[in-house]
Amino acid sequence: MPTIDSDAHVIETPATWGYMEGLDLVHQPVTISTPAGEPMEGRAQKQTEFWGIDGRLIERERNIGLDTDRGARELSDIDKRLAHMDELTIDVQVLYPSLFLRPITRRPEAELALIQSYNLWLADIWKAGGGRLRWAAMAPLQSLGDPGLVRAELDLCKANGACGIFMCGLAYDRQLTEPYFYPLYEIAQDLNLPICFHAGNDSAAVHDFFVDGDGLSKFKFPVIGTFHSLMLQEVPAMFPELRWAFVETGSAWLPYVLGELSRRFKRRGRRIPDDPMGDNNFYVACQVNEDIEYIAGIAGHDRLVVGTDYGHHDTSTEIEAMRLMKEKSNIAPEIIDNILGANACALYGLDP
Repeated sequence: MPTIDSDAHVIETPATWGYMEGLDLVHQPVTISTPAGEPMEGRAQKQTEFWGIDGRLIERERNIGLDTDRGARELSDIDKRLAHMDELTIDVQVLYPSLFLRPITRRPEAELALIQSYNLWLADIWKAGGGRLRWAAMAPLQSLGDPGLVRAELDLCKANGACGIFMCGLAYDRQLTEPYFYPLYEIAQDLNLPICFHAGNDSAAVHDFFVDGDGLSKFKFPVIGTFHSLMLQEVPAMFPELRWAFVETGSAWLPYVLGELSRRFKRRGRRIPDDPMGDNNFYVACQVNEDIEYIAGIAGHDRLVVGTDYGHHDTSTEIEAMRLMKEKSNIAPEIIDNILGANACALYGLDP
C-alpha cells in the first residue's frame, strides 16, 4: 500500500500563468515588488512581493515553508521534489494551490483564465512527476451557469492526473449547501472526483473581516461549518456516490461537531446515522499531534487521512508527518496503515 501525503502544496510562480494566450493575456498576474525594508502601508512588515490580479494586490510571500527547497516547493525542479518525497517516505502527494486559498476575482472571465492556466500547469507537473504528483483541480465556480464548460475543464483535469476538486470553506461568497453548487457536485460524482474542502475562504466580506493572524476564524472555521451544514441539510444524500474531504483543519473538532449534529437531528425528530461519516462519504485530514485513536474510534478507522502541508509553514504543517505517524506506538498498526494509505486511496480514487 503506498504512503499518501493527502495535503501538500505547490507555490504559484510566473510559470503558472504561462499557459494564457490571446485575449486571456489581459488577466495574466504580474509581480509587483516594494523596495526591501519598505513594506506597503497596511501590510505585514516583511511583505514586499505581491501578485497584481484584476486590480488587487495579493501577497506572494505569505506562509512559505522555508524548510523546503525553493525549486521543490515551486515545482520548478520536480526531480528535487521527488527526491525529498523519498526522504520523507512519501510515495504520492496530492497537491493543493496556495494562491486560491483567498478571494481573487469576481469577474468570471478572469477567474476562468486563471484557473485554466493553473490546471494546465498542474497537468504538466503530473506528467513530469511519473504519477507521484497528483492534484486537486480548480473548477470555474463563477461559470456554473454553463455546466458544459465546467465539465470540459474537469474532464481535461482528470485525464491529466487530477484526483479531486479543490474548494474553500466558503466559495464565491456562498455557502456550500446552496443549490448553486449542485451542478458541480453532479459533475464531480459523474467523474468520480471528490469535492475537497481545504482550509481557505473565498468570501471577500468574511475574509477581510478578520485581522491578519486570525487564521483559525478566517480559514479553518468555514470548513468545519461546511461539514456541519452539509450533513445537517443532508446534501450528500442527493449525490450518494460523491466523496467529500475536509482538509487542513485537523480532526479534534469531530467529536464535538458530530455530537452537536446528533442533538440537532434529534430536535428535528430525526436520528443521526450510526455511521455518519461513512454514510455521507466524508473524510477528514487529521494531524499527528491529535488523539488519533480516540478520534478514529468516533469517526471510523476508514475516515481519516493525513498530510504534511508541504511548502507552507503554519499550525497545520508537519513535514515529517508520515514518519511521525508510523512511529506512534499508542495507535493500532492497522489504523496507521489505513490513514497513511488505504483511506487516502479510497478518498482520491488512487490505485492501492
